Amino acid sequence: MDLRLTGKAALVTGGTRGIGLAIARSLAAEGVSVTVCGRDQENLRQVCQAEALHGVVADVTVPEQLAAAVEAATDHSGRLDLLVANAGGSVGGSLLDSSYQDWEHTYRLNVLHAAHAVRCATPHLEKRGGSVVIVSSITGWKPGPSSSYASTKAAEIHLAATLAQELGRRGIRVNALSPGSTLFPGGGWESFGERFPDRLAAFAEQDFPAGRLVDIQQVADVACFLLSDRASGITGANICVDGGQIQPSAGRFW
Repeated sequence: MDLRLTGKAALVTGGTRGIGLAIARSLAAEGVSVTVCGRDQENLRQVCQAEALHGVVADVTVPEQLAAAVEAATDHSGRLDLLVANAGGSVGGSLLDSSYQDWEHTYRLNVLHAAHAVRCATPHLEKRGGSVVIVSSITGWKPGPSSSYASTKAAEIHLAATLAQELGRRGIRVNALSPGSTLFPGGGWESFGERFPDRLAAFAEQDFPAGRLVDIQQVADVACFLLSDRASGITGANICVDGGQIQPSAGRFW
């Protein structure tokens, strides 16, 4: 299927590794001019050189740097049609093993970064009938071991639905994409499997109908479709790509 993405321009936050890089790479393969942002200048340089992407150094938890990244992406391509708010993560552990500051940083990294990125991009996106994907997680509705991270992912899902209503008359679509446990080189699940191969094998067998974790390319393919005009009838949705996963983690509450 031709996604009709050729000639468009995109910004992917947190696009130097994992799901963000897979989405950036896939968009570029579809003919999109892709800018990615990351905090580590040398890593960003190496990734962009290897993948033929444009890079901007930015810490997405710093509003001024995130706004500058949006403008740099627009200046580089002369337009901005697509935004992927992918950067995310968490600081601290469970409720009793984390501080107020840990929670605050986790919300900045996930929810506030996504909201501010959309805010900054809106003047550019509305010129083109733009599309936004906020990368959330199945942890947003299937409780996982980290309450701070899980609550931010739930907030991102609702943020996408609400922004779709707020920005729809401006011609902007907004959707959430919620991957399940995704296996990729250098990722957390690969590391988990190296340390606990039996636990990972049992997790895949018991929690996934096909007996295997989601592949990173499967997530990227859905992101590209959601961003494309082929998905013009989809907005305010949360699209789950988890391979039918039952539990959000191989860990449990202890």
